[in-house]
Amino acid sequence: MSTETAITKDNLNEYLKELAKEFRRLNGKTMPAEIILIGGAAVLANYGFRDITYDIDAVISASSAMKEAANRVGDKLGLQNGWLNMDFRKTKSFSDKLAQVSVYYKTYSNILTIRTVTAEYLIAMKLVSGRQYKYDLSDIAGILLEQEKSGNPISREDIYQAVIELYGGWGIVPENSAKYFNDTLSSGDYAKIYQEIRASEKEARELLLEFDETYPGALTEDNLADVLEKARRKQG
Repeated sequence: MSTETAITKDNLNEYLKELAKEFRRLNGKTMPAEIILIGGAAVLANYGFRDITYDIDAVISASSAMKEAANRVGDKLGLQNGWLNMDFRKTKSFSDKLAQVSVYYKTYSNILTIRTVTAEYLIAMKLVSGRQYKYDLSDIAGILLEQEKSGNPISREDIYQAVIELYGGWGIVPENSAKYFNDTLSSGDYAKIYQEIRASEKEARELLLEFDETYPGALTEDNLADVLEKARRKQG
């Protein structure tokens, strides 16, 4: 976990616009492409509570020129390698149903169409991912809060059905995510829960960054949870 360049609500559109321009230069103007924004980028695009993300998780339908376009944009704008996460299909929160539930967002350079995933489907994906050191759990509370404020609250049944639609059932949802989900909806105090879990996620990220600086290369996806648990015990 190295220090990364933050992607914000303000510069997200700039990066996508530059990506479309570069893709058009490389691939021509007759073959369009489509990207479905997932995760933090979708939260940035649709809601106001999230400040940053560190990469753009995406489901990409495009020629191989998209990878080169992303690399060129990254070099030009000083973004880290992998700022456009083309490996999202390999993660456990991917579903081949995402294209069906996505909604139109914007088109850039008449060549790149951007779609996003919103509301209950975003929550379903965040539940499956459930990472303590990212913003998965606080995003759930944030989405619930903003939907409630807008007069379009999301019900327990909405989310339950979204999980089933994307993944076929709740067996894929980790135990800690399921407990958090039930506790959050039972409480209903989404603002308080958001602040508390966001603080916990920030602490987790700082602990993992400290470990990575002390033991470069030792942190992996397989040992991350154990490292975090030990770091918290040591801190306490």
